[in-house]
Amino acid sequence: MRSSVRSANPNFNFYLYVTGGFILLFIAFLLRPFTVVNAGERGVVMVFGKVQERVLGEGLHTVMPVVTSVKTLNIRVKKDTFKADAASKDLQKVTTEIAVNWRIDPKKVNRVYQQIGEEKDIVNGIMTPAVSEVLKAATAKKTAEEIITKRTELKAEIDTSLKNRLVDYGVIVNDVSLVDFSFSPEFSKAIEAKQISEQEAKQAEFIAKKATQEAQAEINRAKGQAEAQRLQRQTITPELLQKQAIEKWDGRFPTVMSGDGTLPFINISPDKLPKR
Repeated sequence: MRSSVRSANPNFNFYLYVTGGFILLFIAFLLRPFTVVNAGERGVVMVFGKVQERVLGEGLHTVMPVVTSVKTLNIRVKKDTFKADAASKDLQKVTTEIAVNWRIDPKKVNRVYQQIGEEKDIVNGIMTPAVSEVLKAATAKKTAEEIITKRTELKAEIDTSLKNRLVDYGVIVNDVSLVDFSFSPEFSKAIEAKQISEQEAKQAEFIAKKATQEAQAEINRAKGQAEAQRLQRQTITPELLQKQAIEKWDGRFPTVMSGDGTLPFINISPDKLPKR
């Protein structure tokens, strides 16, 4: 009789279906038969904890509940800073700070997770010792002064060495930046003193060169004046001087005082006056 009552009551059937649907959704939520891989990530598939060859890209993926689990790893470019002590070719202690831009190879995330682990394991277990060893090998080839003056060359060598060293671990190095170098206080003072000495030497050289140039300029000016006077002597004749004096004469003779009275300062004969 109850069965007939239930079938006769449509509301009861509706509530029954709704309740059953919620139960199925709750079970599906608990079992999670799907997984989502976000942008900039890759999914490592594991069946009963064993890493599989398949790597999940971005998006929604169906998985077998309980049996399959997915671990996502970030494949975006990251920057980490490292410090390492080393010795230069001339046995000076050098502390180098280096910034490394790197990322996990998207095609090898499953092997990276299987052999190394997560991001912090990559940084601490692989990159830190690799950076230290590469820095020591690179700085040992150069003197302390060359480390400073040949910074670009040193950076390129470290960049190449670190890329080759980490590529086998599934880590791609995009770029390396040499942030800072620091030396012992004694050596830093010696470098500063040398720079000051070099600047003073350059200043003294500049002053000496300037004095030499000024002296040469004076010599050239004197030579020019002497040459001008020589040419002038070649072109000036007594007749020319007489003619210039006549052209500038204002009709009055300058006089000088003597014991006999005034005498003309310039004595010009009338026969030498130009005819008009």
